Amino acid sequence: MGCADPRRPTPLRAAEPGGGAWITILRKRDGYRRAFEGWDPERIAGYGPEDEARLLADPGIVRNRAKVRSVIGNARAYLGLSDAPGAFDRYLWTFVDGAPIVNRWTSLGGVPAETDESRALSRDLKKRGFSFVGPTIVYAFMQSAGMVNDHLVSCFRHAEV
Repeated sequence: MGCADPRRPTPLRAAEPGGGAWITILRKRDGYRRAFEGWDPERIAGYGPEDEARLLADPGIVRNRAKVRSVIGNARAYLGLSDAPGAFDRYLWTFVDGAPIVNRWTSLGGVPAETDESRALSRDLKKRGFSFVGPTIVYAFMQSAGMVNDHLVSCFRHAEV
């Protein structure tokens, strides 16, 4: 099972929220996509000071220098991990032994914000040069990528995912 589009992985975009309010980020999603050229890692990795200045002046995104630099740095780190097609996808799935973790939560109160797996992936991503990839944002990524099924057992999606 792979990510929806392993060429444009969410960790590359992990600087989006980075401590900010999710609703703000969701409202600016199209702005991010446009500003970062469809999340093309090769293009983003080549950004220089003029691109950083352009991004910091763009009202369509959260204009935070550390977050902008993080996206650029994460693109470079991603390219360093993806020397073969699907390499990054395979790398990610090693943290869940190649198969989704299927939890059986009965209430939202039981769903954790982070797990041992997200902490391990977070540590490894940081070691490889990624930033703004703490265990909570990484766990959210793991959920969105299908690496973890945290739907409540009462949810119709639990069995479907």
